This record gives sequence, structure tokens and C-alpha cells, in this order.
Amino acid sequence: GKFIRIHFGATGKLASADIETYLLEKSRVTFQLPAERSYHIFYQIMSNKKPELIDMLLITTNPYDFHYVSQGEITVPSIDDQEELMATDSAIDILGFSADEKTAIYKLTGAVMHYGNLKFKQKQREEQAEPDGTEVADKAAYLMGLNSAELLKALCYPRVKAVYEKMFLWMVIRINQQLDTKQPRQYFIGVLDIAGFEIFDFNSFEQLCINFTNEKLQQFFNHHMFVLEQEEYKKEGIEWEFIDFGMDLAACIELIEKPMGIFSILEEECMFPKATDTSFKNKLYDQHLGKSNNFQKPKPAKGKAEAHFSLVHYAGTVDYNISGWLEKNKDPLNETVIGLYQKSSVKTLALLFSTYGGEAEGGGGGGKKGGKKKGSSFQTVSALFRENLNKLMANLRSTHPHFVRCIIPNETKTPGAMEHELVLHQLRCNGVLEGIRICRKGFPSRVLYADFKQRYRVLNASAIPEGQFMDSKKASEKLLGSIDVDHTQYRFGHTKVFFKAGLLGLLEEMRDDKLAEIITRTQARCRGFLMRVEYRRMVERRESIFCIQYNVRSFMNVKHWPWMKLFFKIKPLLKSAESEKEMANMKEEFEKTKEELAKSEAKRKELEEKMVVLLQEKNDLQLQVQAVNIIAYLSLGKSVTQADCIFPPSRDL
Repeated sequence: GKFIRIHFGATGKLASADIETYLLEKSRVTFQLPAERSYHIFYQIMSNKKPELIDMLLITTNPYDFHYVSQGEITVPSIDDQEELMATDSAIDILGFSADEKTAIYKLTGAVMHYGNLKFKQKQREEQAEPDGTEVADKAAYLMGLNSAELLKALCYPRVKAVYEKMFLWMVIRINQQLDTKQPRQYFIGVLDIAGFEIFDFNSFEQLCINFTNEKLQQFFNHHMFVLEQEEYKKEGIEWEFIDFGMDLAACIELIEKPMGIFSILEEECMFPKATDTSFKNKLYDQHLGKSNNFQKPKPAKGKAEAHFSLVHYAGTVDYNISGWLEKNKDPLNETVIGLYQKSSVKTLALLFSTYGGEAEGGGGGGKKGGKKKGSSFQTVSALFRENLNKLMANLRSTHPHFVRCIIPNETKTPGAMEHELVLHQLRCNGVLEGIRICRKGFPSRVLYADFKQRYRVLNASAIPEGQFMDSKKASEKLLGSIDVDHTQYRFGHTKVFFKAGLLGLLEEMRDDKLAEIITRTQARCRGFLMRVEYRRMVERRESIFCIQYNVRSFMNVKHWPWMKLFFKIKPLLKSAESEKEMANMKEEFEKTKEELAKSEAKRKELEEKMVVLLQEKNDLQLQVQAVNIIAYLSLGKSVTQADCIFPPSRDL
């Protein structure tokens, strides 16, 4: 499954996005059930929409030429592989993958198909195997940038699932890096898409993990829908009688994940070198058969795959086959293969396995690192799966969840067919019917008092006096009391007001109608004001037009009148007479200005003569002062020098 999140900042601005993956079903790469097909990318490439890919990957357009992709369904009527290939190719470019990385993705995908065609045979007189031909190995080695001889020497059972898984997880990391903007995050909207409950004729380790995930999510739904809902009523002081809906799945969950549960025993068996599927089965029976109602011994059924134990899940009883579970849980990867991949000339493949330097692969199925350091305990697939699942559940508990239930109408995937018993069974086991029951009996909608006051005050603003303090709870009570609704359909808690199903929707409709009325009234007033302004302008234009028309008509009436003709002839002469008059006025003004100028000139000369007399008097006074200074110094018996004089002696002195 996957968990897609869109992050927002404190102001609600889009900040970034990321994707988290859970339990990639990598076994689908090498095996598919009859009604399923492998991952879509294989069939998209073989759709021949991009012929250059066929040539580059050394493949054909026939899926039946490749064992890994032809074990189940080949085509899906509702999927256009050619169109999907172009969308995938465009998405790779949009998400910022380089041309080399894009080529490597296609090459490694093609190599996976070739790996499925590798064949081996037993050496004569030896217990070892040898390749049965090298043509397929040469193609796979070419696409992976490896030496064909070294590839065949390093492995006899290629770990192609590890290549596909690591490429997939690497692409997710690269996509998250491209979507990360480094902006601050505060809120997010997430969509969790997890595979639904699976009950097949042959159920293996993958089905147990998927069904366990659904058990945890269903328990989360039950706890949120039934337990937390009723605890909220008690906490808020709402009168409520607790109802036990019988939807607790703790017994099955503990059977799988508790100490000495199924996963715990599986991980313990993986630690013992001599452990087998039989020893694992015996431990399960010794620990749980007859002690847990959810663990049962399956009944042999004709025509069905062998089952080793049965679990009673919330969606039904599932028979599980434990063949190969120890190997799947350990998910080993040969160190020789790792070293070979690290030397690949395809840089992307070498990068995928670069974290294995000096390490031995210890599982990590679905993890991002997946390796272990020498001397440390390896992490099994089930342990990593539970760790990621616990992180997911912790993340979900911190949110305000909304649930979307997908109902399968029939088991044959036939359009338009409805199996009523199957649909009813899903509605019951998924808790939908009980959810409807508690919603109808309880108060599924609730709003904080402050939010209710702010949002619905518009319904009756007079109920809350303006400028007068009133706490939000009292204001909400007065507001609801003044509105024409069924007053038995809501309850007041300590911090929130609770509503029966449908009442909050009714309030929203009333609010929309009220806002529409207010907006319509405001629009009407605005339109009236604008039209009155336009009307005044129209009246002014009308009066102006009347005035112009009156004058034009008057002119047309007197245009041919003899006196008017005489006026037209005299009018130019009137202009010349006016010009002569203006000229005479200008001459008169010129003479006046000339006389004023002469007077000003005479006055200026008079002032200049007075200035000369004043300058002469000034000089005489200076000489007198100098003479007085000299006499004063002589009377004191001092020699008179030029420097001692207050004023320097003149030639006259």
C-alpha cells in the first residue's frame, strides 16, 4: 500500500508532498495467481507504443515469451497499456529523473523479464547446477551492465525480486526528494491506499501480512467509530448509555503480533538453521491450537490447495499455507550477487546495492535499507513490516480520519452483477451497519462553541447583542434557541455542541440561504446606487442634447435672414476695428511706460550724486580719526610707527 501526504504551512499554503510505501508485494514479480497479472509496467513496455524500448531491452511484444509475466492475466479490458506507458514515461520526466536514470529503469525492468527465462540443469555426477544455455543470460547481463560469465557463475537462482524492490523504493525516494520544497510544514492531508482483505484458494505469507494490516485498520476504525465516539459523549457530559457493538478485534491481532504469536514464532524459527516449515507448523499448533478461538486446524477440501492452519479474521476464516514462509521472512541475498551488482556499469544498479558494502543482506523486504552489518542481528521481513505498520498507525492516530469503504459487488469481476449476500457480509464485517446505527442514535456532528458562534451568528445576529460580552457557550445556546429547528436534535457539552445526523447540514443550508439573501440585498442596493448615478448622467446628457438641438434649430431659422447675412459680412470688420482699438491702447501704455522710465533714470542720477558726496565725507572722517590717533601716541612719548597706528597714515598726513 501507499500513504500519500500533501503538506501545508501555517497559512494554508501548499508546502510539499511525499509518499510512503508499505509491504511492496515483490512476490508478484515472479508469481501471479490465475486471476491476477504482474506489475503493469511490464505490459506497458510490451505494448509497442515506444518501439525503441523493444529494441533496447531485447524483448518481444508477446508477454507469453517471458515466464515471469505470463502466469496470470495478460490484459485488463479497462486498462490501455499504450496510453499508460506514455503517462508513465511523461511522469518520469516531470519528476526530474535524468536520461541515464530513465534508461536504467527501463533496462532493469527488461532484465527482470529475461531473468525469468534463465534455465539451469544439474551437472552430471555432481549436486551442483549449471546454466542450460547462455542466450538469455547474455541479454540480462547486457541490460544490467554485467559480465555474462560472472553472472552465471555468481548465482543459480537469481534474486530478481530484490532488484525490482530496490529500484521501486529508490524511485520513491527520488520522487520525494523532487517534491520536497524545504518549506515549513504544519498540517497535511493524507490518503492511505492499502490492499483490501484477501481470501484466495492459496493464501501465503503475503496474504497474512495484508490481512493483518486490514485487521489493524479495522480495529482503528472500530475504536475511532465506537469507543472514542462514546467516550467523547461521557467526557462532554452528554447523557448516553454505553453500547457494546462487539467489534473488538484484539484477539486476532494479539494472536498474530503478541509475544509467542505467529510472527514471533516465525521470527524465532528463522534464527534456527535447522528449522523447517514442519517445525514452524508444529510450534504454531503447540502454542495456539485449542488455546485461541481464532486459530483453527483447517479441514481438508477437495480441489483446493493444502492448508496448514486457519485464522478467523473479522472478514472471514482464511486458510493459510506456510510453505516457504521461513525463506520469505529471511529473504536472503547472496553476497556474491551483491558484489556483482555493485560492479555493474549501469550506475543506477550499482547505486541500489551500494549500501551493502561489507554487509550481508538480512531481509528488509519493503524497507529502505534492508541490510545488516556483520555481527548484528538481521531484520526479518515480518519485523520490518510490523515496525512500519506501527509507525503508520501512530501517524493515523494523530489525525482526524475519514473512512472510504470499498465494497466488492461480486467475486467474478462482472460489471453490473450484484451478489447481495456478499455485499451484506462486507457491510456487516466492516462495521458499516453498526456505524450507521451509532450515527443515527448518537450525535456524529460536533462543533466548538467559538466556531459555532462565529459561523452561524449570521442566522440571527440579534440574538447576540453587539458590543456586549457573552461567552461562546451561552451565545451558542441563545442562537440555537432562536432558530426554527428541532431542539431535540442537539445537545450542549462542556466545550462543544453536538448534533444529530442531518441537523448540521440543515444549518448549513439555512446559512447558505441567509448569506444568499444578504448578498442579494447588498447587490440590489449597489445596483440601485449605480443606476441612480447613471440616471443622473442620462438626465444631464438629455438636457445638454436639448440645449444643443435648440441652438442648432435657432441658428438654422436665422441663417437666411437678411440681417444675419449683413452680420456675417460686418463681423470681419468688427474684428479689424477691435484690433485698431487694441493697438491704440498699446501705444498709450507704451508712452506711459516710457515716461515712468525717464523719471526713474533721473532719480537714479540724483542718488548717484548723493552717494559721491557721502563717500567724500567718509574719507574726511577717516583722516580726522588717524590724526587724533597720532596726537594721542605722541603725547604718551611713544614713537609713531605705521604698525602702532589704529589706521595706517595716508600720504596727505
